[in-house]
Amino acid sequence: MTTNEITLRPADSGDEAFLYELYYNTHVDDFAGAGLEEPQLQALMKLQFTARQRHYEIAFHGAEHQIVLCDSNPVGRMLVFHSPREVRLVDIAISASHRGNGIGAMLVRKLCDEAAAAKKFVTLHVAKTNRAARLYQRLGFEVVDELGGDYKMEWKGISLETSNDRNRND
Repeated sequence: MTTNEITLRPADSGDEAFLYELYYNTHVDDFAGAGLEEPQLQALMKLQFTARQRHYEIAFHGAEHQIVLCDSNPVGRMLVFHSPREVRLVDIAISASHRGNGIGAMLVRKLCDEAAAAKKFVTLHVAKTNRAARLYQRLGFEVVDELGGDYKMEWKGISLETSNDRNRND
């Protein structure tokens, strides 16, 4: 069995083409029923991608924008915003060829452990129809609100490390 090394590195301007391809491949099915020709679909997807990137820059200024690497090859992105009371998982996307291998779950668990160490909780928004919502629930996130087609979810748990430390001190 081969073990793949999963790492993160800061995103930079050289990642724009990869990020667009990742966005396109993870969202193209959202527009499948629109009846658009390929050039129209490409234009719409580019517009949506650019608007989303700009929104993230404005709404989550200073967020950690990282590229997920598998054996040094880009396979996803993760955008995390830290505030004084919470850690917001703004976006996480893994390429289709690497989904189902536990990469996203591992990254979210690690984020939760880091938040627990800082005594913060983790929040995120996910489409109700996104299968990742079930993953987040398995990881201990709870739905705290419904916003249109999205769930607002929170994780307020403690890491295994933290719970082990508490058990030793009790």
